[in-house]
Amino acid sequence: MKLFSVDEANATIPEVVPLLEELRAAQAVLAEEHEFLEKHARSNGGGVEGKEFLEAMTAAGRAIGALTEAGLVVRDPASGLVDFPSERDGEQVFLCWRLGESEVAWWHPTTSGFADRRPL
Repeated sequence: MKLFSVDEANATIPEVVPLLEELRAAQAVLAEEHEFLEKHARSNGGGVEGKEFLEAMTAAGRAIGALTEAGLVVRDPASGLVDFPSERDGEQVFLCWRLGESEVAWWHPTTSGFADRRPL
């Protein structure tokens, strides 16, 4: 598992932002089309909505794959929340960041999450 320093995590943000935005957009399409497809896909394959749903699934998979391959942990795609594995005082922790924040400024233990994040 890759461990990020704060500087490394911050340097990664420009690459992470478009992936999270793509993931968020894909999830919005998936949520929108899901109900329609449940009702109609069995009878007609879903038509345009089915195509959009599959494209969104592909985009979401691609974005999650790229983020996890880079070493990040995707926590909440809707809010753009990700964790960067790191080390602090000899213990493994997560550096916590989400879309809209200018830099990585929070961390939390690996046994907790966003609600327990603390300033660096």
